[in-house]
Amino acid sequence: FKVAALEGDFEVKMPLASTNPSSIDEVLPTVIHVGLTAGVNRDIASIEIDDGTQALTYTQSDMFQQLTNFVENVVAREGDPSIASEVEVEFDIDSQLRYRYAVKAIEAVSGRVLPDGTIKKLVNKIKFTQPQE
Repeated sequence: FKVAALEGDFEVKMPLASTNPSSIDEVLPTVIHVGLTAGVNRDIASIEIDDGTQALTYTQSDMFQQLTNFVENVVAREGDPSIASEVEVEFDIDSQLRYRYAVKAIEAVSGRVLPDGTIKKLVNKIKFTQPQE
């Protein structure tokens, strides 16, 4: 088993984690809400994005690339690298969706491989919503 560099380094917050009010940061992070919906045969049907400024839905075959581009634009919009590191992604994943699409979405928001082979990190704070019943 060989872990690719892009797979390795991001923080994941699970929904049942307890929050301590005294540990709340003074600067609220930018949160990008990403919804993944399942379609026929549990394959991905769409990616819905909302960062509080705009809401988009991607259904094309390059939807993961579009997700990466969107996140990259949000991180660039933050400007100051210390603030940009506070960008978080919160996933709401359809319980019927195949696991591999969730992994592809996590990879899409984590970073991108540049033409020279280096990795441009985007978001390393990832959390998940409570599963819907």
